[in-house]
Amino acid sequence: MTTLTRDEKQSKLAQIARSVASCEVCSELCKAATNPVPGEGDPEAKIMFVGEAPGAQEDQQGRPFVGASGKFLAEMLDSIGLSRDDVFITNIVKYRPPANRDPSREEIRDCLPYLLEQIAVIDPKLIVFLGRHAMNVFLPELKISACHGQAVKQSYTHAGVRREQVFLPLYHPAAALYNGSMRATLLEDFASIPKVLESISKES
Repeated sequence: MTTLTRDEKQSKLAQIARSVASCEVCSELCKAATNPVPGEGDPEAKIMFVGEAPGAQEDQQGRPFVGASGKFLAEMLDSIGLSRDDVFITNIVKYRPPANRDPSREEIRDCLPYLLEQIAVIDPKLIVFLGRHAMNVFLPELKISACHGQAVKQSYTHAGVRREQVFLPLYHPAAALYNGSMRATLLEDFASIPKVLESISKES
C-alpha cells in the first residue's frame, strides 16, 4: 500500500467532501437537509470515530457531533489526553435524516462508500463506533450491550483490497444524556482506548 503524505490525505478527504456535497447519492436525504456533514479532523488520525447520522445542530453547522453529544465526546477525549483535532469524526450517513429518524438500509448503503473511502485515505489504527447502529453496519452479528468496550478485529474488502481493521464499539454519547449510569460506563470504556492502541502497535 502506497503511503500518502499529510497534504495528499487532506486533498483526498476534501475531494470526498465535495462528492458528498454534490448529492450524487443520498439525493433524497440531501434535498431534506440543510448542510452535508462529511466529517472532520486529523487526516493522519490513529483513531476514527464513526456515528450513525448527523442531528439537527450538525445539520445546521455542517460538522459532526457539535450538539450535547458532541460536548460529552469532547469531554471523553479530554479524559484520555486528546482533542477533536487529534482524531477524525464522521458518521455512516452524511446527511441528517428528516426528523432525526434512523436512516434506512438504502440510505446507509448509498452513503457507505464515502466512509469506506475516508477510512482508506486516513488508514486509522482504530475505528470507534459510537452507538449500535454504526457498529451493526460492520459487525451486524454483535449486540452492543454484550461487546461495548471490547476491541474486535475484522476484515473486509473495499475497492478490491482486503483490509484488517480493529473496531471498538461504544454506546452512543447521547445514551449518557438520558441515562446517568451510562455516563460512567462510557467513560470507563473510553479509558481503554490508549491500551487498545498500544496493543495494536505491538502487533503491527
